[in-house]
Amino acid sequence: MNVAKPVPTHAHTVQQQGLAMHATAAPTQSAARARAEWKANTLLLALEGDWLLGEPQPRVDDVVASVDSTHRIPEGLAFDTTLLGAWDSSLLIFLVQSQAFCDERHIAVDMGGLPERVPRLLALARAVPERTHPPGAKPGNLIARLGLSTLRFWDGTRASITFLGAVALALSGLVSRRVAIRWRYFWVVVQNNSSAALPIVTLIALLVGVIIAFLGVVVLKRFGAGYYVSYLAGFGMLREMGALMTGIIMAGRTGAAFAAELGSMKITEEIDALTTLGVSPIEHLVLPRILGLFVMMPLLTIYADFIGIIGGMLVSAFMLDLSFKQFLSGLLSAVTMTDALLGIAKGTVFGFIIGVSGCMRGLQAGSDASAVGRATTSAVVLGITLIISANALIDWLAAVLDI
Repeated sequence: MNVAKPVPTHAHTVQQQGLAMHATAAPTQSAARARAEWKANTLLLALEGDWLLGEPQPRVDDVVASVDSTHRIPEGLAFDTTLLGAWDSSLLIFLVQSQAFCDERHIAVDMGGLPERVPRLLALARAVPERTHPPGAKPGNLIARLGLSTLRFWDGTRASITFLGAVALALSGLVSRRVAIRWRYFWVVVQNNSSAALPIVTLIALLVGVIIAFLGVVVLKRFGAGYYVSYLAGFGMLREMGALMTGIIMAGRTGAAFAAELGSMKITEEIDALTTLGVSPIEHLVLPRILGLFVMMPLLTIYADFIGIIGGMLVSAFMLDLSFKQFLSGLLSAVTMTDALLGIAKGTVFGFIIGVSGCMRGLQAGSDASAVGRATTSAVVLGITLIISANALIDWLAAVLDI
């Protein structure tokens, strides 16, 4: 079947030709011009042509000087944009310069003749004031610096308490099965802090055990009591140095990793995206890390105690000619299970401290390029400081309770 094509009418043909002529006609670009003329005591600036970036633009000082060489100061400044063509931010730059010119001379500016969007753009451009103090400005007096330091300390303390409260609520929700965490990532944290951490823990624990035994040999041989080196090495590793050195190692290794991971996610706005989707960063990111380290730190402490005792045993064998049986006999006769359990309890507390410090500093990281480095450093420093403080507090409580 052949369908007849519609025959175009005369009006339709003329309309198509007119559209084609309009499409082929390219508008000519005219240069940006600014003319100034006096209207009573008001200076009127007529803006003409296309104001586009990359093209030469007039300056306000030159335009004002061209209309009056006597530097007459007007009472107001107005604009006429009747012949204004296309414009972009170059027009805004000229208008900002005009406002600055008028502000210096206390001249009123009338923006009624500008395009509709221009006054709002100018208000947005001037919304943030320029920095009034140079970067190297000297701080205030002692009282002002003390006040600022107190305010920063108060803000940091309040943020820390808020974070601890959120973690406590998440843990309570996990116990009551109202919170679901990423168990898969929990096992990833467990693996990274078990077999992956054994080499550095082995090295440090062995050296610490060797050092304790060596100092004991040097001191106790003077009194003819070298046999008690086993007691010193065992007591020192099980009760103090095993948990303490493992905590410091993990603060520099795992705590820094937590802060770097969460700080990078903060910079790339992944944490903001999770919050927008209704996913809690505490439950999704923080809880698996804290629980994974909380579970593994007691096991790492037991391993470090064992390696440190082996180091002390080697020193005793080479420097005192003590057999392994004699070393273990002296160790078991003096060191009790309470000493070992106290060290394991310290390791558990240290694991919680490291996890909280690393995650908290990571979530508190800034948004600039060096924020991750600052967060990592702060996490390590805070973690080690809290570990040593907690160790002293636990020792004091153990002494008070006669443990």
